Amino acid sequence: MHHSRLCTIVIDCKTDDLTGSATFWSHALGKSIVTLDQDGDGKYAELATEDDEPIILLQRVEHESRVHLDIETDNLEAEVARLEKLGATRVACVRERWWVMQAPSGHRFCVVRPQRERFGPHVNRWE
Repeated sequence: MHHSRLCTIVIDCKTDDLTGSATFWSHALGKSIVTLDQDGDGKYAELATEDDEPIILLQRVEHESRVHLDIETDNLEAEVARLEKLGATRVACVRERWWVMQAPSGHRFCVVRPQRERFGPHVNRWE
């Protein structure tokens, strides 16, 4: 058995500097900025959310701006295999930490390791 849930809404921003994008989305969503440089590489900014809300992450990207979802899981391979059975395909493994996937509809999303200490009440249990 493994677990998974929607964990993050990622706002992909085609920009050289996330500060302006983070400021806009912070004001638009009424969420304060936690950090403008989450990993020290200038690629990720995070907005404050409550424990029962999805994480809101801004990501500096080279492709066109869009939004994608992250699904967190306590068993990366089992969750990716489950999603493949539903018709998703693997696109790329990133730093051996997460999978970029593509849904049958063409939407890209990521399957990631747990992002918060515990899954909370909205977890799915898969056998």
